[in-house]
Amino acid sequence: MPRIQRLSTRLANQIAAGEVVERPASVVKELLENCLDAGSTRIDIDVESGGTKLIRIRDNGQGIAAEDLPLALARHATSKITSLEDLEAVSSLGFRGEALASIGSVSRLSLISNTADDSSEGQQAESEGRDMEVQVRPAAHPRGTTVEVRDLFFNTPARRKFLRTEKTEFSHLEEVVKRLALARFDVAFSLRHNGRVIHQLRPALDEPEQKRRVASLCGPAFMEQAIYIERELPEFKLQGWVGLPTFSRSQADLQYFFVNGRVIRDKLIAHAVKQAYRDVLYHGRHPAFVLYLSLDPAKVDVNVHPTKHEVRFRDGRDVHNFIFSSLHRALADVRPADQVESPGAAALPEGGAVDLTTGEIRSQGGLAWGTQEAEPAYSMRPTGVAAGSLGQAQMRSYAGVHPSSPAPTMPESESPESAPPLGYALAQLKGIYILAENIHGLVLVDMHAAHERITYERLKEARAQEGIRSQPLLVPQAVAVSAREVALASEHQSLFSAIGLAVDVAGEESLLIREVPVALRDSNVEQLLRDVLADLAEYGSSDRIDAHMDEILSTMACHGSVRANRRLTIPEMNALLRDMEATERSGQCNHGRPTWTQLGLDELDKLFLRGR
Repeated sequence: MPRIQRLSTRLANQIAAGEVVERPASVVKELLENCLDAGSTRIDIDVESGGTKLIRIRDNGQGIAAEDLPLALARHATSKITSLEDLEAVSSLGFRGEALASIGSVSRLSLISNTADDSSEGQQAESEGRDMEVQVRPAAHPRGTTVEVRDLFFNTPARRKFLRTEKTEFSHLEEVVKRLALARFDVAFSLRHNGRVIHQLRPALDEPEQKRRVASLCGPAFMEQAIYIERELPEFKLQGWVGLPTFSRSQADLQYFFVNGRVIRDKLIAHAVKQAYRDVLYHGRHPAFVLYLSLDPAKVDVNVHPTKHEVRFRDGRDVHNFIFSSLHRALADVRPADQVESPGAAALPEGGAVDLTTGEIRSQGGLAWGTQEAEPAYSMRPTGVAAGSLGQAQMRSYAGVHPSSPAPTMPESESPESAPPLGYALAQLKGIYILAENIHGLVLVDMHAAHERITYERLKEARAQEGIRSQPLLVPQAVAVSAREVALASEHQSLFSAIGLAVDVAGEESLLIREVPVALRDSNVEQLLRDVLADLAEYGSSDRIDAHMDEILSTMACHGSVRANRRLTIPEMNALLRDMEATERSGQCNHGRPTWTQLGLDELDKLFLRGR
């Protein structure tokens, strides 16, 4: 082995660049974060050849003092933290102090800055040579900073050959700009590629302007099929837009989550969102959302990854439950009345719901904007009941029409404005669809899918009222686990009791299952226990028992609902429509398929070329 020696400054910076600078998009991310930390209200980004040839970013922030310019390009030099206490409550986007030094080691970097309003007082800094010595000279520049990065990876050809095509690199770069534009509505952004303007975003200071910015970056269809939520507790605040379940995606490419203004990708948050959509999203589809979480900076550690994309929450379980409960309640509160209040909503593009017969995308109608009321934080509580304990009466209670449901026919004196959201039934088509008329036009309802959701929600409500019933095992089942899982089982005894599992510690690496939920007595209880323990280790909570029980109730609801080709009377059809209007999540069946759609008069007129 050679003797130990100190690495040169350039080599040390190039090693750091391997973590920070992956592609042109990485450079843009680091530079834009510096612009925002400097208090900029306008940022202009100019790139050529996908960012490999040129990246020029200009801001109108506070600038860098002339005497600080040499330090700005030095490694581990920053103005954003000075002590460990600052690091434990970071409020700025950048703080590591190595971005500019790393970028300068793999490109030709020039920095011009000015802290005064006099444009003649600017200074330009460049780093050259093996030791990257910084040269400073006067240069005219208005207040703010311009960073110019040319010929990225020109001196590290091995890194350059891993870059993709110009189109691919620019798409990654544009995504970075979109994320930061969504994070900071108060800042104007301009992006040009090869001289062509791609985005020109003005500051969005009120709600309509913010909606327009989100629509321009995420697509107008998302805004037409999204609900706005805002919920605040003493320690957390969540706000933003979540797409309806019928506006789903084939990929997770329209998911933006911000923590204190920082865009992150976190498995705990992804799991909470997935749980909230579990009951309403079609299999294999992904939800769309733009959400903002605010909390005390001291309760989140952003210093866990060089690119700062990942964070660690001090109270991960509380964060998970807060996000889950907020989204779960917001999605449950969507009713047909909300969705027919914006007539003439555009049909969905790629992100709509899947038609299982044709594989095409179909829409469900527009949605009015609204703010959901805050509910108490989600907590684990008994929400299950044995499948058999509901009895045959519960399954027969809605064989065709619920006995207590109103069954009006279309009143002769009824004015269009006073008609219910889903209107009144006109006829039944092929024993499958209900045709109804409301104030906007024609409503088509999938009879079986709608009744399936109504029955499912009633079964869940009955389970919640009755609680989870447990059944002792004749012979307790021993399960070999790790010492960590034994500790988790001991720590979460109250949770196991709430979900109907009685689990005792039998040894240092052994657990004993004594009781199981009645509804799951025929399930693989050992695997279920292992899955619950895995969830507790990963997320601090688990809904495995609820999920399995929901599957059982969903199957019961499917078999207990009206079948295709069953003829319903007009009163029965109207009763079903009224129950849909009062039922949570009635826009989707148990499998995530849409239950109804609206055809407005303008759409019908187009079909028959009326008005031409």
